[in-house]
Amino acid sequence: MDDWFTVEKIEDDTFAISEYGHWEEAHSYLLCGTEAAALIDTGLGVADVRAVVGRLTALPVRVLTTHVHWDHIGGHGLFSDVAVHAAEADWLNGQFPIPLQAVRRNLTRLPCEFPEGFNPQSYEVFQGPPSRILRDGDIVSLGNRTLAVLHTPGHSPGHCCFYEAARGDLYSGDLIYQGCLDAFYPSTDPELFWRSVQRVQRLHPHRIFPGHHRLSVPMDLLPRIEAAFARLSEQGRLAHGAGVLDCGDFQIHI
Repeated sequence: MDDWFTVEKIEDDTFAISEYGHWEEAHSYLLCGTEAAALIDTGLGVADVRAVVGRLTALPVRVLTTHVHWDHIGGHGLFSDVAVHAAEADWLNGQFPIPLQAVRRNLTRLPCEFPEGFNPQSYEVFQGPPSRILRDGDIVSLGNRTLAVLHTPGHSPGHCCFYEAARGDLYSGDLIYQGCLDAFYPSTDPELFWRSVQRVQRLHPHRIFPGHHRLSVPMDLLPRIEAAFARLSEQGRLAHGAGVLDCGDFQIHI
């Protein structure tokens, strides 16, 4: 387990917990306040993320979910305080939109040295009722730190970003990262994805912390992604089946 997670300190009270050994290179983020800590996503669920969090803080932990996809909720069952957006609460109650066999194929799509004792063929998608429901505009208080919940649908119906205005930090989930931005699943909406990108761009964040791949995101990435969506719209290609637009350090798959 200790070899599976990479912990990087962003600030004295903020950590990225990453799974670089897997092709998804998923990131979770631990934000510590004076009264509570927020864990944004819980990763793949192939190793014990709670043990890592426990070494970093003794505060009560609130799990905030960017979206209910398997690679972001894998460790949810290790925590008692879990929040998801209302639009995806049913996905934790038997209505997960991707078949289990497809999830397992994705999990093992590329060679990976999983932690000892983990069996990919026994992998299950977390299911269980959330303890909290998130809605756009909610404020999550950690004591001396607050996060705003931004409903940013497109990649999924209930996708959320979390914005810490005092620091200008945007935790962007699968809305913004360097890699292939997916808007081709039946449960995605390319038009809403574009509007969500426009929304977070208007915030002018100082830093963006993505859900996958390179942790340090160049700040010109956000306007370049927005411009790419605008170009697709102008070309009449902002619809499922349009294919992949390759923009170098990111792609848009519609």
